[in-house]
Amino acid sequence: MLTFEQKLEVFKSFPELEQRNVSLGRVNFHYEGSAYDKKTVVYHLHPNGNGYVYAGLLDGYETDDKGFVNIREMAEPELRQLVRETINAMSVREGETPVSRPEATEAPNRSTSPGGVWTNSKGEKLTLKYEDDLWYIYSGLSLEMAFDTREEAGEYLAEEGFSPLKG
Repeated sequence: MLTFEQKLEVFKSFPELEQRNVSLGRVNFHYEGSAYDKKTVVYHLHPNGNGYVYAGLLDGYETDDKGFVNIREMAEPELRQLVRETINAMSVREGETPVSRPEATEAPNRSTSPGGVWTNSKGEKLTLKYEDDLWYIYSGLSLEMAFDTREEAGEYLAEEGFSPLKG
């Protein structure tokens, strides 16, 4: 079994991944270039060596209900292959080619725009934030709702009459 430090070195060797320290000494690694709302590749790598890698877009891996594979007992070559396959799968949506991504100058739509302030016709404001692998909706400092995906949060906000604040 690889140690926590050895697993960290494997994940740090992928320049596409961004390290994010979370609670209890655990570490996540995100792939900001993902073509999906899902950006977490490594989830809760723990100092005891346990952790998870996302394989929800891959065939041939036994995953939990969120698409993660436990990596506690994985050897380095297998771990590197899994991470590479995950990054490759997250890079392009099925049926797309890499050049089909929207240009930065295009206006984001409700399902792909990042968080931020959303407002309704009454002038009420809600804030959408992505933290700790969830999408949170806040009214001021109060938590209103939490969602697993950006799409779910956007649908909820739209159903409630909110749209992204322009500007």
